[in-house]
Amino acid sequence: MKILYICTHNRCRSILSEAITNHLAKGKIQAFSAGSQPVGHVHPLSIKYLQEKGIATEGLKSQSWNEFEADQPDVVVTVCDSAASETCPVWFGNTIKVHWGLSDPSKLEGSDDEIRDAFFAVMKTIEQRIDKLLALDLEGLSKADKLAALSAVSNPVQAKEA
Repeated sequence: MKILYICTHNRCRSILSEAITNHLAKGKIQAFSAGSQPVGHVHPLSIKYLQEKGIATEGLKSQSWNEFEADQPDVVVTVCDSAASETCPVWFGNTIKVHWGLSDPSKLEGSDDEIRDAFFAVMKTIEQRIDKLLALDLEGLSKADKLAALSAVSNPVQAKEA
């Protein structure tokens, strides 16, 4: 399965999602990221904190979603609210589109520790979502059932009653 993560500027949340997905999926899923209005560079703290967690960062870059026109993704995941409200390119066609909103740690102002904690909180959320994604059996499901299963991935884990 190929997943394209989209955030407007493709410098932080979508980059983190791409790197963490590829790290945890170990080839079962190919993740990429892009932006509708890419800024052309990855936020330096995204790289720093990915590396701090031992997650590969080579090849990560801020790029336009137009770069993926020839390489149709199976799933498009928007990770910022502004990208979720944008009209996707027509070439996404029948691709499943879901929104897994994430807060933007790169916009936080505070101490180094507060900013680091914000990045790690977002990274933990991504890790939890990818763990849930990897546990899904999407083979043979209808498009509607796949959409429902993929949408449920972003729901917080519910505590089970004892």
